[in-house]
Amino acid sequence: MFQFEQAHILWYLLLIPIGLLLLWLSLKWKERVVGASVDLNVIRRLFPNWSRNKEWLKTILILMAFGFICIAWANPQWGSRKQKVMAKSSDVVIALDISQSMMAEDVSPNRIERSKRFVTELLKSLKGERVGLIFFAGGAYLQMPLSHDYASAELYVKSANPKQAGTQGTVIADAINLAGSIFGHDNATQKALIIISDGENHETEAIIAAQEMRDQGTFVFTLGVGTAQGAYVPVIQRGKEVYKTDKSGQPVSSILNVELLQEIAQAGGGQFYMIDETFSAIKKIDAEIERLEKQEVEQRSFTDYNSYFQYLLILAFILIVLEYFISNHSNKKGTLKRLLGI
Repeated sequence: MFQFEQAHILWYLLLIPIGLLLLWLSLKWKERVVGASVDLNVIRRLFPNWSRNKEWLKTILILMAFGFICIAWANPQWGSRKQKVMAKSSDVVIALDISQSMMAEDVSPNRIERSKRFVTELLKSLKGERVGLIFFAGGAYLQMPLSHDYASAELYVKSANPKQAGTQGTVIADAINLAGSIFGHDNATQKALIIISDGENHETEAIIAAQEMRDQGTFVFTLGVGTAQGAYVPVIQRGKEVYKTDKSGQPVSSILNVELLQEIAQAGGGQFYMIDETFSAIKKIDAEIERLEKQEVEQRSFTDYNSYFQYLLILAFILIVLEYFISNHSNKKGTLKRLLGI
C-alpha cells in the first residue's frame, strides 16, 4: 500500500509551473528592454555563443530538483507488512431520543438537530473508545453495536429522525436495558451510557434501570435538550406542518423534564448536563470516561511503512550538480541561438 506521510507538502509542486512562467516572462521582458535600447549587432558580438535553449534546460533541471525535494519532503511510503495493534479503550453507548417531541423548536433549529450536532462533536472526542449507538422513542432500536467505526456512527446520527421510530413516546428505560444487553455481563470493566433526551415522559422504570446499570459497572450520563418554557411539537399531516394536539384539539407543549433526567443520572452514578453547554459538557464527559477502567482490545490493523525519500533526494542532488556544470554556451559555433533568441 502506497501513501505520502505528509501529503499536503505536494501542494508546493504548483510552484514549478509558476517558475516556468516567470522564466518565460523574464526572457520576454529582456527581449523588449534590451532590443529597444541596445544595438543588436553589439549584442551578437558580445555574446556570440549564448544559448536560450540552455537557459531553459538549466531552469528546468533546477525546478525538477525542487520537485523531487518536495516529493521527498512528503515522504513517500510503501507498506511492507501488517500487524494487529492492541489498544486500551472504554465501551460507550450513546442513546439518542428520536421521539416526535424532539422536533420542538425551543432550541435552535430544533431539539433533534441540536442533539445530532452535539453527538457529532462528542464522537470526535471519543475517538479511541468503542462506541455503540441506540435510537429510542416508544421503543429502543440498536443502530450500531460497539465499534471503532466513527464514520458510520456519524452517518447514522445525521440520518436520525422521528420517522425511524416504530412507536412514539419517550421510553428511556428501554434504551437503558438495550444498552445493558450490548455491554453484556461478562465484561468486568467499567462502561458508560450517554442518554440525550428531553425526558418528556415521566417513568420511574428508567431510574430503576439506571440503578441496575450502575450495579453492573455502567455509569449513566444524561443530557437535557429543550427548555423549561417548552414549545409546541410540529407534525406533518397531509403534507402540511401543524402542531400536535391533545384529545380536546389544543396544541401540545413539550417541556424539558430536568428532574427526571437528573434522577436517572444520579441513580446511574453519572452526571446531568444541559446540551446548550456543548463544549463544557463534552469536556466533562470526556474526563469522566477517561477515568473509567479500560480494557485491552484489538483496535485496528496497522501497516508498517518503509520510506523512500532518500532516493528522491539523490536524484535532486544529481540534477543540481548537472545544472551547475552546464554552461549557457552552445556547442555549435556560429549557429547557436544568440541573446534574446534572435
